[in-house]
Amino acid sequence: MPRKLVEKVAGDIESLLAKKVRALKRLANAAEKFQKAHHWQDNIREEDIEYYDSKADTEYDDPDGEEIEREKSNSLKLEFTDDANFKTKVNYSYAAVQIPTDIYKGSTVILNELNWTQALEDVFIENRKEDPSLLWQVFGSATGVTRYYPATPWRAPNKIDLYDVRRRPWYIQGASSPKDMVIIVDVSGSVSGLTLKLMKTSVYEMLDTLSDDDYVNVASFNEKAKPVSCFKHLVQANIRNKKVFKEDVQGMVAKGTTDYKAGFEYAFDQLQNSNITRANCNKMIMMFTDGGEDRVQDVFEKYNWPNKTVRVFTFSVGQHNYDVTPLQWMACANKGYYFEIPSIGAIRINTQEYLDVLGRPMVLAGNRAKQVQWTNVYQDALGLGLVVTGTLPVFNLTEDSSDRKNQLILGVMGIDVALNDIKRLTPRYNLGANGYVFAIDLNGYVLLHPNLQPQIINFREPVTLDFLDAELEDENKEEIRRSMIDGNDGQRFIKTLIKSLDEQYIDEVFRTYTWAPIKSTNYSLGLVLPPYSTYYIQANLSDQILQVKLPNIKMKDFEYLLPNSFESEGHVFIAPREYCKDLDLSDNNTEFLENFIALMEKVTPDSKQCDNFLLHNLILDTGITQQLVERVWKDQDLNTYSLLAVFAATDGGITRVFPNKAADDWEEEPEPFNASFYRRSLDNKGYIFKPPYRDAGYRGLDLENNTIGILVSTAVELSIGGKTLKPAVVGVKLDLEAWAEKFKVLASNRTDRDQLGARRCDPSTSCEMDCEANNKDLICVLIDDGGFLVLSNQEDHWYQVGKFFSEVDANLMSALYNNSFYTRKESYDFQSVCAPEAQSNTGAAPRGVFVPTVADLLNLAWWTSAAAWSLFQQFLYGLTYSSWFQTEEVAGDSMEARETSCIMKQTQYYFSTVNATYNAIIDCGNCSRLFHAQRLANTNLLFVVADKPLCSQCESIKLLQAEVRAPPRDPNQCELVDRPRYRKGPHICFDYNATEDTSDCGRGASFAPSLGVLLSLQLLLLYSSASRHPLPPAACL
Repeated sequence: MPRKLVEKVAGDIESLLAKKVRALKRLANAAEKFQKAHHWQDNIREEDIEYYDSKADTEYDDPDGEEIEREKSNSLKLEFTDDANFKTKVNYSYAAVQIPTDIYKGSTVILNELNWTQALEDVFIENRKEDPSLLWQVFGSATGVTRYYPATPWRAPNKIDLYDVRRRPWYIQGASSPKDMVIIVDVSGSVSGLTLKLMKTSVYEMLDTLSDDDYVNVASFNEKAKPVSCFKHLVQANIRNKKVFKEDVQGMVAKGTTDYKAGFEYAFDQLQNSNITRANCNKMIMMFTDGGEDRVQDVFEKYNWPNKTVRVFTFSVGQHNYDVTPLQWMACANKGYYFEIPSIGAIRINTQEYLDVLGRPMVLAGNRAKQVQWTNVYQDALGLGLVVTGTLPVFNLTEDSSDRKNQLILGVMGIDVALNDIKRLTPRYNLGANGYVFAIDLNGYVLLHPNLQPQIINFREPVTLDFLDAELEDENKEEIRRSMIDGNDGQRFIKTLIKSLDEQYIDEVFRTYTWAPIKSTNYSLGLVLPPYSTYYIQANLSDQILQVKLPNIKMKDFEYLLPNSFESEGHVFIAPREYCKDLDLSDNNTEFLENFIALMEKVTPDSKQCDNFLLHNLILDTGITQQLVERVWKDQDLNTYSLLAVFAATDGGITRVFPNKAADDWEEEPEPFNASFYRRSLDNKGYIFKPPYRDAGYRGLDLENNTIGILVSTAVELSIGGKTLKPAVVGVKLDLEAWAEKFKVLASNRTDRDQLGARRCDPSTSCEMDCEANNKDLICVLIDDGGFLVLSNQEDHWYQVGKFFSEVDANLMSALYNNSFYTRKESYDFQSVCAPEAQSNTGAAPRGVFVPTVADLLNLAWWTSAAAWSLFQQFLYGLTYSSWFQTEEVAGDSMEARETSCIMKQTQYYFSTVNATYNAIIDCGNCSRLFHAQRLANTNLLFVVADKPLCSQCESIKLLQAEVRAPPRDPNQCELVDRPRYRKGPHICFDYNATEDTSDCGRGASFAPSLGVLLSLQLLLLYSSASRHPLPPAACL
């Protein structure tokens, strides 16, 4: 069953993407045809071109909050209508054009580009007619022009917009084959002040042209060469490694004399190191210098000639009078290119145009190089959310007078696919609460996964979450990941660790992993199922089970789901699922129930507009839980058991809480699959106790006026035809204060509190371990499997119920950990968001369950018995270089004034394999303490009795459990790169063609921006220089 399901879903995803590929190829072929037929016009004028400028209606604010006057525009005036697919206003009759702010849109090159790309609009429209589900269709030109369909106004920030399509992840991936790059920076004494800052920023921008398929290292040189960071060899150009480079580049200091030989020998040695993982395709050296006379021909003869497998790109940086001829010669003699960066305005363009040179072999390879590639996940610039993009390079097919092929890439064509569209093809509710589908790419990054939840909107960088970071890593998962990357199919039953949904607990569980490749793509699909979810209940209203259980069910019987029936039948929460297409979803449960019942009066459960599986199971569970109320709950006096509530939650989406008033304090998710108590109960046997989570700073409530509840839950396990299923979870909420009193009696030598009287403990009465009589001398506690306090015989502990026990008694918790009652698991959350002010990501949420009979409560045996019920945000040009005018120290450690992505370190504790009773002494001289600990069978509890601390001279180091922001360089990237995870790059490489013409190998200028743009940039830069809290340079969008 799992194998067939995986194959079916993989086939469905393949078909979806294949439709997009057909549209993509039509566009690429049409673009090449239109450009070849286009006649270049030297005298073309802006008023001769008719197009919609997407930024014409976009308002920008200057740093003081005043609107900046826009340049005059001849843009078309369009009307837009809201579109649910694009989540914005669009116009399907036109395409839109976006031109980077630092490119003059009136230049001859840009106007000719606009002229021939206009014909793409008809192809965009035809594609949509054939496939109405198509999302953004985009042509990114090598000139920087973006034409996308359908038209919509550009979404820009309130600063100058420096979005450039050539720096988007999808464009970089489609424009060239993978790269092995070594950047060497001249830091001799002549390179100082402004020139050194230009170089640092240039390296920063160069790194942003690299993707996860590329490998890089950065070194500085004067008389000797050395790496700027801890990386001693080429490393993958992923987000975290590039961040290390960017931080360390800021520490470069100019001194000494220039020795090009030292720099180039270091670079060639790096590229010749075959003992490391690397791209093994394009190899290049990027040298930034202020100039010099040495051509180091002997180095090139030794390392690179005659085959010239390494391209050399040279950058003359700063304003100087040095002879640049040697730099030009180095580039031209090694199939590279020479650039000049005299000022800040030249950095962005001249650090990305090397891609045109790398594209030459692709263009000359013709159709062999027209390989559709699918990108990593990233945030769409126009608001679609998480997307992947299919890309195809577009080549210049014109020929010169000598019939020589043109070797320039025109750009990259892209078509977006929203992750939500792919998710719709995957099963969800018939996999159970703990089953899921995931998919990864050749880098091991997840495309689909329930834990792929980036917390920051409008990422300015790709969303690259590795499968082994999305889950808790182990050897089995490493092998599964490798097999998936290799394009194999397979299945494996493993024991593994998982985090709870609230990330407070660790459970050891069994899972079956099944996987298969998604053909014609870079992706592989996986399915994860627990043993109890291999099969599932699929109700049918004509089934015998319904005829027996609910013989008179009719739509009118749903009336008791309305609020006026809650008082007698218990409060019902219905999972907000799309049961029917016309069902109006609502965050208000009562409103959603009313919408649901109103729709049921109009349609039948077998209606084509409804999901029969969801609807039939919901009806079945509604009836069963209602009968639970009638036959069981109403006959029980909850006060007898000191219970605040009883409840049941089901796979079908029903959560029923009784009595109705208990719903006022019900904080669990109405969707059972999203409730931590529900998912943990399925994975654990017996009762799962969960107190309301309290962080270290919680000061407690007045128990006289507030009631605290502890949820206890257990799964309902059925066996049908030898197949095990767990379709529901039942439970109770305990009254903390009442149960704390019961606990003291249960953990004493008495079962009847009234018989205790004024009895005292002395040597003759043998009541040393009596938690009631000796409560002044003994601490008696119940701690759950995560190390959180559940119950205590000490009243001053009651307000601390739900806290990590180290916050209550650090000495005792350390002893439990050191004696192997608990094991610690540390991991990292790479999707967090951090702000200048610390904020807690956790919330107090009680969990749920059901418990024992009165007889069970009267003795300690009930603990061991089983009496249970069955951004997008554009480049901010000035802020990108905000450190420009700051001191070196400030530039390297600038403060962030807004939320940003960050790494959080998580620590969870869970029970080790110790199950026996344990007695030990916490050795501390005269302050030593005796403690007794025992796991309580069929629960997630540890019962601990200990002497109260006599003094505080031997306090232990407090164990930490709360999530914290990972300190700089944690996890240690310097160590991780020496143990790189398995990955594969694209299977085809285009880095050489014998017919390549390398004569065009150097210039120093590009399109001139308009005067207005220059003035605006200068004003913003001046503003940035005055800012006390500059933002760090923005990464690629």
